[in-house]
Amino acid sequence: MDTHASLLRRIRIWILVFIVGLVVSGVTAFPLLAEVRLLETLLTGPLAPVAEPLPGLVDWIERVRAGLAATERDHPFILYGTDWLAFAHLVIAVAFYGPLRDPVRNVWVIQFGMIACVMVVPLALVCGPIRGIPLPWQLLDISFGVFGLVPLLIVHRMIRRLAALEEQGAGAAGASGPSSPAAVESV
Repeated sequence: MDTHASLLRRIRIWILVFIVGLVVSGVTAFPLLAEVRLLETLLTGPLAPVAEPLPGLVDWIERVRAGLAATERDHPFILYGTDWLAFAHLVIAVAFYGPLRDPVRNVWVIQFGMIACVMVVPLALVCGPIRGIPLPWQLLDISFGVFGLVPLLIVHRMIRRLAALEEQGAGAAGASGPSSPAAVESV
């Protein structure tokens, strides 16, 4: 049986894992061209044995790099949209500070995160084909929603257990009643 303190600690660890994921996703959305150049260099260099069975992957990364380079050169203002994407990830990460502090009271943030993770699937499947994104890349995008959903489902279940523990504790305290003047003042 979990104690209140151990359950709260585990909830906070899972929330921190999720926050770190959001922050990493956000920060890495700023230097897209540099990251894609690095990935292309790795796939055609040291990671070429990994990429050989996936020639479409190398072709796609080369196409993305060329598109980002042309966009940065000719229309850099368009990349402002990815800056806002990065910023949104960071802002959403800040929202998870509420459940980090008080998970039971702020469980709605966890529920919001779960809904957002589920919404990744239709977004990728609808917008991906419209934008010419290959199906394997759409599936990679979908995996971010799935991998984000897993810790949130775990946290949500643990928060429900924590709420039940707190309810039991409040019920037990109320049933015994205040036994001293100091206890009456603290209520």
